[in-house]
Amino acid sequence: MTDIKLHNTRTRKKEVFTPLDEKNVRMYVCGPTVYDRAHLGNARPVVVFDVLYRLLRHVYGEDAVTYVRNFTDVDDKINARAAESGRKIGDITEETIRWFLDDMGALGALQPDQMPRATQFIPQMVAMIEDLIAKGHAYEAEGHVLFAVESYTEYGALSGRSIEDMIAGARVEVAPYKRNPMDFVLWKPSSGNQPGWDSPWGHGRPGWHIECSAMAYELLGASFDIHGGGNDLMFPHHENEIAQSCCAHPDGGFAQVWMHNEMLQVEGKKMSKSLGNFFTVRDLLEQGVPGEVIRFVFLSTHYRKPMDWTAEKAKEAEATLRKWYVQADRALDNVKPYQAVVSALADDLNTSKAVSEIHQLSHADDAPALRASLKLLGLMAEQTPSWAAAPEVDLSGWEDRLAKVRASAMANKEFSELDRLKAALIDAGIEVRMQKDRVELVPESSFDPAKLEALE
Repeated sequence: MTDIKLHNTRTRKKEVFTPLDEKNVRMYVCGPTVYDRAHLGNARPVVVFDVLYRLLRHVYGEDAVTYVRNFTDVDDKINARAAESGRKIGDITEETIRWFLDDMGALGALQPDQMPRATQFIPQMVAMIEDLIAKGHAYEAEGHVLFAVESYTEYGALSGRSIEDMIAGARVEVAPYKRNPMDFVLWKPSSGNQPGWDSPWGHGRPGWHIECSAMAYELLGASFDIHGGGNDLMFPHHENEIAQSCCAHPDGGFAQVWMHNEMLQVEGKKMSKSLGNFFTVRDLLEQGVPGEVIRFVFLSTHYRKPMDWTAEKAKEAEATLRKWYVQADRALDNVKPYQAVVSALADDLNTSKAVSEIHQLSHADDAPALRASLKLLGLMAEQTPSWAAAPEVDLSGWEDRLAKVRASAMANKEFSELDRLKAALIDAGIEVRMQKDRVELVPESSFDPAKLEALE
């Protein structure tokens, strides 16, 4: 069995991954708050942990892995969107969830095994909050319930900061009913048109952090293997998850491995509406950028490094994928992925190294292994997409012509005509493969027959 090594944020080192139960490998990843289209940065953790999900299934078996990713469908941003649009909250969240799944599907992401919605687990959240109060880790104040961070001595271990540092470096909600500025909300009152549920503390709704703790416990247990998300969630969200989960279930370890992906930039700058470089996944898809191209650009950078999206990278990715798809199009599916690709992924999800290995595999002209390796990365569906499909064209006459020109060049040591012909064929959208005993011409999806006719 392939050994997987993962960088554990909590220990700050790369470790051999040893699941609690090889027959029940469990992973939780924080999902979106559903009030608008997913922007490009939202898609990065989806792709990162989709690749990890595929790797775990490859190593341990498809039936041995459970992947949970939640939807936050109760949140003040959703309430604000409903108020400004006049639409019902349920209509907004249903539409946005559908958008999200469609857009992530276009990027080749598999749907997780479980996709719980926060509103489906309100009773479990209430029960966990009651338990935290009973154990002295939470308190009620003016209709709110807050977690007392000083009751958990390990608070800050994930991000490696003291409470004092976190207060200084974070925008903390100032409230007179807090015992400590860092205490965070588990439950808050609802009024007017705000969504709410009955509870021992009055009509209200949960805070953001408690939902993931409650859902992870219900679906994966008090201890599970991997918890993932973007590094913007490390503090306060993941720090708070650990605190409330470990205090509610002190016999469990919550997540054994914590993984965080770095953020995304666009053309070397932070993505923002003010800079005019903010766009959603749907924006790119509607501009004609294939989902596989977006995914490929993501995979070309290691998940723990900042990723820079550029138009040039997208152009290069599309050209590379066209070439690979043409090579692998008719290959059989009953072949294992190239071991070097698997090994790269097993080394802390080194997708950039895996891409380099696939480049080598492409040069080796091993179409079956190429196809299997691409599928492991989520880059090749059952059928080659139309944008990447090679046109049907008979190039045997050109192969004979090129072979004769090469033979003459080798005999006369004059290669100018051979170089000219090769360059012209490549410019026409034809891949030129010259091996010792044969010449092969492969039309790419960018093939331009007019340019070929000009060579006649």
